[in-house]
Formats: sequence, structure tokens, C-alpha cells
Amino acid sequence: MRRTRIAGALLLAGTVTGLAAGPAHAQEYRYWSFWDGGRGGSWAYATQGPATVRPADGAVEGFRFTVSADSAAAGKPRAAADFDAICRETPAKDGRKRIGIVIDFGTAADAPGGERPPQTRTECAQVAEDASAGEALAAVARQLRYDPNALLCAIAGYPETGCADQVSGSGGAKESADPKKSADGQGADGAEGAGSGADGGPSAGLLGGVAAVVVLGAAAVWQARRRRG
Repeated sequence: MRRTRIAGALLLAGTVTGLAAGPAHAQEYRYWSFWDGGRGGSWAYATQGPATVRPADGAVEGFRFTVSADSAAAGKPRAAADFDAICRETPAKDGRKRIGIVIDFGTAADAPGGERPPQTRTECAQVAEDASAGEALAAVARQLRYDPNALLCAIAGYPETGCADQVSGSGGAKESADPKKSADGQGADGAEGAGSGADGGPSAGLLGGVAAVVVLGAAAVWQARRRRG
């Protein structure tokens, strides 16, 4: 019985991992993705939402409006994650930290119908030492729009409407999407919604995380019963 339960859990984990690879024709979404520039200057898709990431002084965080089905296909910010260039005119202050912010509004091809993306912006946010990336963004960009699920919908008023809309067909037509399933669901403030702010529709990150939980749970059960035996 014990072996059967563990085997079943591992089988479920394998099934979830298989799903994480994603279908051949995954649904695409139009949304704000969140990137970590760290201190090395290379963009990496953030594993947490801006509401929970608390960058250290000298970090660079990026936001890119993109169309994709998951993080692997999301467009990176096109400006360099160069803290020295972004914050060179902002002197350090005691009790405050400086975070480089890159806001890439994406390409015309990714824009909702009738809208034109603004030019990419770089800003230096000087915020409290415990501030999140979302708070750093709010310090330098106005007109942030969120949906009721705390999904980041617009930065500086772009786009004017919509929030993590599904994109269907080559013409870029869109359908209303479940905001909890935005591509790699980086929820607002960038917070990760139940879909993600980190979970795409559905994202590999979410499914991979479920697989990890299943595997760890099975291992814990096995270890506990082994001790009792």
C-alpha cells in the first residue's frame, strides 16, 4: 500500500512535469512581463512578482510589454540592465537604496489595436531600504493600472484598456482572458496571481512547481513511514 501511494504520487509528478513542457499550440497572452537584471547586466525572467521581490541597492528591474505563451517566448527588455548608466545622476543617500528601472513598452506588433507603444524608458528609483520592486516602479512611473486580482495591467497608462488579454489568430485579435492566467502570470505590482505573476496560461513555472510539491510530499511520507518502521 505504501509503495502504491508513493508510486502514484511520483506518477502524478511526472504527468505534471510533462504538461509543463507545454502544448505545441499554447495560447498567447498580451501582458507586462517582469525581469531581473541583477548586478551582472543580463536579463532573467523573474521567478517572483514585483510585489514580493525586494532588490538590493544597485539592482536593475525590467518591465516589458509582450505577447507570449510562457516565459521562454517572452521578449526581454531591449535596454541594457546597466545600473551605472541608469543611476549615475542619482547620488546615494543614507537609509535609501537605488534601483534601476527599465520600462519597455514593446513593439508595434505587440500593441493592442489602435495603440502605439511609447519609447522605452529608464529611471532610477530611490526608495526605502525594504521597498519592493513594485514600489520602486510606482516611485518612477505614474498611471499604474491593476485589475481586481492585483494583476499589473498598465504602466504609464499603457495599454489604455485590457489586461492580460488572450491573443488569437495571426491578426492579433484578442479575447478577454482570465487575469489569473496571464502568460507567466506576473501579477501585479507585478504580484504573482494564482496563475503567475508567475504563471502563464498555464505556465510551465506553475506546473513545474506543482510537480516539485508532489515529489517532495511523496518523499516526506516515505521518510516518515520509514522512521516508524
